[in-house]
Amino acid sequence: MYAIIATGGKQYRVAEGDLLRIEKLEADVGSDIDFDQVLLVGEGDDVRIGAPLVEGGKVTATVDHHGRGDKVRIIKFRRRKHHRKQMGHRQYYTAVRITGIAG
Repeated sequence: MYAIIATGGKQYRVAEGDLLRIEKLEADVGSDIDFDQVLLVGEGDDVRIGAPLVEGGKVTATVDHHGRGDKVRIIKFRRRKHHRKQMGHRQYYTAVRITGIAG
């Protein structure tokens, strides 16, 4: 069984047991989280598509850990102008393990 959920402005295809990196959530490590924005639930040929959400659909997950992603370097350069600007960014994330899909 799999589902498509929306969280943090993005959509993810999840199955039970998956480890997923999503945008940072304010939750303690080991706590349970429910995702109510379920867009699709499928199992084999049986697929339920929401309009826009699946009625009664819920995905449960457990917070595995928090962290920061790899550094992304941003460089702005203008030739012959003595202009160079360099910055870096590391995005915070929350890793969750999917424990159940109901729909």
